Amino acid sequence: MSTAISVVVFDVNETLSDMSPMGERFSEVGAPAELAKLWFATLLRDGFALAASGDNGSFAAIGSDILRGLLAGVELNRPLDAAVDHVMGGMNGLGVHPDVPDGIRALAAAGFRLITLSNGSARIAEQLFSKAGVRDAFELLLSVEGAPAWKTARASYEYAAAASGADLAGMLLVAVHPWDIHGAARAGLRTAWLNRTGGSYPSYFETLEFTVTALTELPAALAAAH
Repeated sequence: MSTAISVVVFDVNETLSDMSPMGERFSEVGAPAELAKLWFATLLRDGFALAASGDNGSFAAIGSDILRGLLAGVELNRPLDAAVDHVMGGMNGLGVHPDVPDGIRALAAAGFRLITLSNGSARIAEQLFSKAGVRDAFELLLSVEGAPAWKTARASYEYAAAASGADLAGMLLVAVHPWDIHGAARAGLRTAWLNRTGGSYPSYFETLEFTVTALTELPAALAAAH
């Protein structure tokens, strides 16, 4: 029989935060809005490369350097440094997805301890949840800034377990990213895929336990599993 879930661990970027406005930031400096997705994917790739080699880089530092390279060949409407600052500043103003506040409140009301584990900064998460009115529902806002490496390194999930005083088997990772689900499952966590886009889960990753299309569906899914 599996261990009961006591702690729900949330990924932040794209899982809780709506990053779609980042495209507008690119447009505002004269770059194609589509570059936003390439920028984020490249940022993750290089963060993963650092983690795989035993290093831990800063989300903001990696993001800024990648942005500088992506924008170097673009005809911008302002100096490159100013354009980089403007795009990176967009991370500070993001909001949550519409399903997040009610979903967070329902999980907290069901008695789960809620924490985050983000490859981004804890400061950004603090702003995001305060603005959404759900900061009080979270016990801890953890970032890999304080961990040995980025997710999906096992040590990142172990860091969250140690910080919350929980057993890995009693933690549930909630994410929109299959790579995060895979990493958490390999580390021994339970997993829930938040599939808002109707995508298909990659067959080469570890099997997931729960799939929901909105965070508001998760409390009922967890209750039904008991």
